[in-house]
Parts: sequence; structure tokens; C-alpha cells
Amino acid sequence: MKLKLRGMNGAAGYAFTHFLRAWMSTLRYEVVYADPTLDPVRQIGGPRIYLIWHEYLLAPVYLRPDADVAILVSRHRDADVLEAIAHASGFACVRGSSNRGGVAALRELAARGKQQHLVITPDGPRGPRRKVAPGPVFLASRLGLPIVPIAVAYDHCWRMRSWDRFAVPRPFTTGRALLGAEVRVAPDLERAALEARRLEIEAEFNRLTIEAEAWAATGETRDDAVPARRERPAPKPTGSQPPKRLAA
Repeated sequence: MKLKLRGMNGAAGYAFTHFLRAWMSTLRYEVVYADPTLDPVRQIGGPRIYLIWHEYLLAPVYLRPDADVAILVSRHRDADVLEAIAHASGFACVRGSSNRGGVAALRELAARGKQQHLVITPDGPRGPRRKVAPGPVFLASRLGLPIVPIAVAYDHCWRMRSWDRFAVPRPFTTGRALLGAEVRVAPDLERAALEARRLEIEAEFNRLTIEAEAWAATGETRDDAVPARRERPAPKPTGSQPPKRLAA
């Protein structure tokens, strides 16, 4: 399956978002929590960095609209549709990557990470697939934020002909998710220690992903799984607003 979505901003992006929302609503979802309080919709505890593989971003964005999160999105034209989906779902977007706008994006993420959760696809925007980039680990070390990996899989899906083999779930199938435990990163790590921690986080995230995909392949539920529904967080108290977008 090959799908190209270029220039999907404005009205076209929002129209596609509503189509996608209807598509994702046909799925049934189950989740296993290492700790239910880590669900961003619960608004318990301070900000965190949530990691989601690029290929599996659709389900978390659909299930948690208006969560107090900022998503890192590439400045590449292919990411216009992702920005439209994120905005229509009530998320803030930070545009940038290692190749374009990386410094400005890190600065804005650091500012937002003081008040709200961050969502990063650690292998995006161009891969390698399922390889954690240094960026989120660096941010976790400098900001003192825990990392929470979210592993997703579908019972049945199509795969796009892209670098990440982007997963498009088939209608009326089941989405599975494992929300991992918090991973702490020591403050102000130097390069060698940061790389060692990055490899550990990558290995754990891939372990969770393999577990989620193996679970999905069985087509069965698990004793520790609970249904997951599209859910919004309760309104935050007046005066607790995330920072406005910083100038690049």
C-alpha cells in the first residue's frame, strides 16, 4: 500500500482528519498499563516525554484528543497532514527535526516541557525505523523529565511503502497498546553516558513493541488488559496555560 499526502494543510488537512477519525472509530482498543496514572488523560504528576514509533502514531492521537501535550513534527511537507491531524485533535505542534529547525524545536520543546507533556516519535521523521534518536534522551536529561514508551500494534493492518512501513489499521479490527513504566534519565549526562542510556531505552521500547505485536497476532485479549476509549481530560484550572509558540 502506498499513499502520498503532500500539502495537506488548511481545509484539506481538516477534512482528511475527520475522515481519519471516522475510520479509527471503527476499531476496538485494549491497553495494558504498567501504571494507569501515567495515562496523559489522567493529569496526574508532572510533565513527561511520551515516545511513540512513527509508524504507530494514529491510535494514540485518536484516543487522547485535547490532552495537554505538544507533538514534535518535522518541517518536511509530508508532515503537513500530521500537523493538521494534531491541531484538529487539540494538540500543540512544534515543527523541526535534526535536518531542519532542530535547535529552535529543542528550545521550544524545553519551554513547553516545563508545563505540559511532550510527544516525540524518536525514529522520525526519516528513520532509521525503530531507532531512538538522541534528542528525547537529551531532553529528558536536561529537563529532568521521565520517558514513557507507548507500544502499539493492530490485529490487522496495511503497511505503507515508506521508510517506517507506516501502519494503517483495517476497519473493525483491534488496536493493542502497552503503556510502559517511567524511565528516568540522570541529569546532565555527557555524550558517552547519554548514548549508553539511549541504547537501553531503545532496547526496552523495542521489547515492548515486540510484545504488543505478538499480543495482537494472537487476536485474543489479556487478563491484565482494559478497554481503551476515546477520552478527553478534565478541564484544567484557569490560569494554567502552556507557553505560547516561541519565535524560531
